[in-house]
This record gives sequence, C-alpha cells and structure tokens, in this order.
Amino acid sequence: MVRKKVIGIVGMPGSGKGIVDAVAEGLGLSVVVMGDVVREETTKRGLEPTPENVGKIMMKIRDEMGPAVVAKRCIPGIEESSTGAVIVEGIRSLDEIKEFKKRFPDFILVSVLASPETRFQRLYKRKRTDDPASWRVFLNRDRRELEVGIGSVFAMTDYAIINEGTVGQFKKEVRDLFRRLLK
Repeated sequence: MVRKKVIGIVGMPGSGKGIVDAVAEGLGLSVVVMGDVVREETTKRGLEPTPENVGKIMMKIRDEMGPAVVAKRCIPGIEESSTGAVIVEGIRSLDEIKEFKKRFPDFILVSVLASPETRFQRLYKRKRTDDPASWRVFLNRDRRELEVGIGSVFAMTDYAIINEGTVGQFKKEVRDLFRRLLK
C-alpha cells in the first residue's frame, strides 16, 4: 500500500475552501471534494441541487448508510490519486476524521475560518445552485452543518487559517502552510 499524506480541510460554507483547493492544485496536489459526493447523490436521486435538497440528502445518506459514508466514498479517489499528498475538502464530522485516520495515518486537519457575515456575502455573490439566496437560508445551512458535527471537527484541527483579508493574502498563507506540511 502506498502511504499518502492526506490533508483534510474543514470550513463552514463560504469560508474559502474552494480557494484552498485551487492553491493545492496549483502546487500539483490532488483534491477530493466531499461536497461533490453529496451533490452527485442529490442529482442521482432526481433532485435539483438546491440548498434545501443538498442539505436534506447530506443528512439522509448519513442516516441511511452511517455517519462516515461520505468519507468512505472519497477513499477510493484518494487511493487512486497519482500524487503522494491529497487534499480532502469538506470534512464534517469526527466519524469522517476517524475513517480517514484509519486508512491514512499521516492525516492532518486544517480549518479555514471566516465570520458568518463574510461567508454569507461570498456565497450570495458566488451563486452556485446550492448557495443560499437569503440570510435565513444561510443560517439554516449553518445549523445543518453543526448538526452533522462540524463544530467538533473544528475543535480537533491541527492548523487553522483565518480568511478575512484579501484573496492574495489567503492564497499566500495556504501555500506557505502546504509547503511546510509537505516537507
């Protein structure tokens, strides 16, 4: 078995995880996005990928197949990656961390933090199909994330990056952290 370094990324919606992904790809790292698993499952079940539907399916598949189901579905993509280090974006629960650590002993967890107001503005401007169109929808999404256990995940992070400045500053911090972690 090839030993891979896996760096998990946890962040609330709109915190900057997508920028982390872009920086990682720019450094030649593979990226696995856990949210893609949920969006794909939502579509597979014949639903539009709206915030409500994606959230509903996120909860439903965990109820149906266990709290680590999304992590388990990501593991083949990590193992098949051609790079020695892989970024896994979108960790949501301690069960997922446990699943990754079981398979990848060099697992490291990084949190990306931004205030609720900053995150809402980013999501509102981004306008992906599952982004909230109102503050109420945004708060409901945050509550769902917390119900899954993301708050406990933040408590377990090895490194944290605050994303309240410019995109350029954030990218530099992410690049610097990845270079240190991958030495």
